Amino acid sequence: MVEVFTPIPQQRKTRTVYMQSSDDDFINPPNNPDSEETLKRTRDEDNEQTPKRMKKKRVTSPHDWLDPSLQLHVPLVDVDKVRCIIRNIVRDWAPEGQKERDQCYKPILDELDRLFPNRSKERPPCCLVPGAGLGRLALEISCLGFASQGNEFSYYMMICSSFILNHTEVAGEWTIYPWIHSNCNSLSDDDQLRPVSFPDIHPASAGITEGFSMCGGDFVEVYSDESQEASWDVVVTCFFLDTAHNIVEYIEIISKILKDGGVWINLGPLLYHFADTYGPEDEMSIELSLEDVKKIASNYGFELEKEKMIETTYTANPRAMMQNHYFAAFWTMKKKQRT
Repeated sequence: MVEVFTPIPQQRKTRTVYMQSSDDDFINPPNNPDSEETLKRTRDEDNEQTPKRMKKKRVTSPHDWLDPSLQLHVPLVDVDKVRCIIRNIVRDWAPEGQKERDQCYKPILDELDRLFPNRSKERPPCCLVPGAGLGRLALEISCLGFASQGNEFSYYMMICSSFILNHTEVAGEWTIYPWIHSNCNSLSDDDQLRPVSFPDIHPASAGITEGFSMCGGDFVEVYSDESQEASWDVVVTCFFLDTAHNIVEYIEIISKILKDGGVWINLGPLLYHFADTYGPEDEMSIELSLEDVKKIASNYGFELEKEKMIETTYTANPRAMMQNHYFAAFWTMKKKQRT
């Protein structure tokens, strides 16, 4: 069982996050008249693995989803977030995502193994993984012999990661159709409607190190607390730095929570998430070049030990006609010893 909790910095309370469903919950298959038989099969397989509490309203024909009583009125922004989560399931927990995991996670795991060759089971090194998403990288680091904690802000991610980590009984237990809503750049209907099973491993049997946990909350709010200062041997950031409103603040906190001589391993682009956002509320976004990011890191006491660029994708459909590739910055920095 993986401990999933949400600390409140001021009161230091914890709260367990559970995945809940009511009898009225139902996932409706999209309308695709040209592939009706495939969708019927998809629907039947989904019904077979849907928990009993979710089967009160069950589709009995391919067009029953048109019944207004079966439709959920969900804001489009939430629909997009769920689709994002489904793609992340493939990236983190499906065999199809192995290539991306090899591109992004393997260099980090190899570097951790090189830097900490003599890991003690009694006192394993402590590693923080901000922006842990669905938890695969944090779990792999734990299996490597670290006391690993993943930190994630999104409740969508937290609920899904809790479900996978805590409620999976066997590998390949669940099946999804992650590309069913992607109508562009498909080579064939079969590619678009293909099933993907997950997880590719049974998390509880993966050999995690004692102390593995997932912490829910905003990185800045949780880890700027005084109790976190000089608490971590390693901080691993993977596709995380550019989620900041203020990347300088991220670097400052990473420096503060690392022990003297601690290591910061990073891999990712600088696709600043709040750049060019317009709305009723002004979203602050500080967008620095890679060169400036490294200069600021140096000002906060980091020494660059290793650096290279790694080409990778992110939640890409491996069979799509178009894929976005990143040339992600990969580095190892060490926090200088105080004199």
